[in-house]
Amino acid sequence: MIMHPGIIALSLGSLVVAFLVLYGSAHGIRIVRHWDLRSGSELQLGLERQTYLISTVMSYAFSFQLFSLFLFIFTADKVSCLFVGAMCAAGTLHVNGYGYPALSLKIINFIFGGIWLILNFTDNRAIDYPLIKKKYLFLLALAPLIVAETIFQGAYFLKLDAHVITSCCGSLFSPEGKGVGAILPALPVAPVRAVFFASILCTSASGIFFIRKQTAATGYLFSFLSAVTFVVCIIALISFISLYFYELPTHHCPFCILQGEYSYVGYPLYLSLLGAAVAGISTGLLMPARSTPSLKNILPPILRSLTLTAISLYLIFTLISLWAMTFTDFRL
Repeated sequence: MIMHPGIIALSLGSLVVAFLVLYGSAHGIRIVRHWDLRSGSELQLGLERQTYLISTVMSYAFSFQLFSLFLFIFTADKVSCLFVGAMCAAGTLHVNGYGYPALSLKIINFIFGGIWLILNFTDNRAIDYPLIKKKYLFLLALAPLIVAETIFQGAYFLKLDAHVITSCCGSLFSPEGKGVGAILPALPVAPVRAVFFASILCTSASGIFFIRKQTAATGYLFSFLSAVTFVVCIIALISFISLYFYELPTHHCPFCILQGEYSYVGYPLYLSLLGAAVAGISTGLLMPARSTPSLKNILPPILRSLTLTAISLYLIFTLISLWAMTFTDFRL
């Protein structure tokens, strides 16, 4: 089973990403301690040359990190036929105790990796690299999560046992089950639906207000609401949105919508949701840099683009959900 092409690609890719992030972190420690653009010392010149290479390498590493989340779910879904009881990735990830922690770490690292790429893009636009120390401090904080993901993912693949009888998504995401997968399907639909549409409306309105005013308060508010809306959308997807795609009142699985039987609609849903979270949260994280002289004219267009991206992606998620809720015969 370890010889499955998806498992090999994920294992090798994660090892390479972890090595590159650790290498970049080691360089980041030197940057945080010694970076001084006013200095003409040999050390400073060496750091300036190396940071070009590290930024490029990290960009490729985190780009693979974003891709690996969907490859991980796709692979787990593909090998589900090898386990008794599994019908999709939900059952495969439940085969041992490392599957869902690995998935959680991949989601977290997807968001943090995306934020790092945006910080790196913004920093490279200015001539004096004003965010370079913050960028590498963020990388140092992110490195343990990347290493933990590699360890959990490796343990998950190594401990896959085809003799284990696992549970299907119908029992894992059911009010009669246990854990978070049982809590969300049991939530009352009407309040969750109201909170979902209210959060989309409030986030979009705060984003439009921020684009027009670009004040610190509106920027932080939009960023906070974007993070909250991301969580609300996940809850809504499992609670009631997925039911419209399956046209079944008891099927709450968040993985089956990634299958061809449902036109792979889960991919645009999750891509829009994760992209909106990355863009929206990044807006708030970049707000303190507005007072930096070299970013004074660079940052406003970037903040505007990030805000519009987050709003657009949340609206795409909502429109896809509304499409399913409108053009099916199923009614809750």
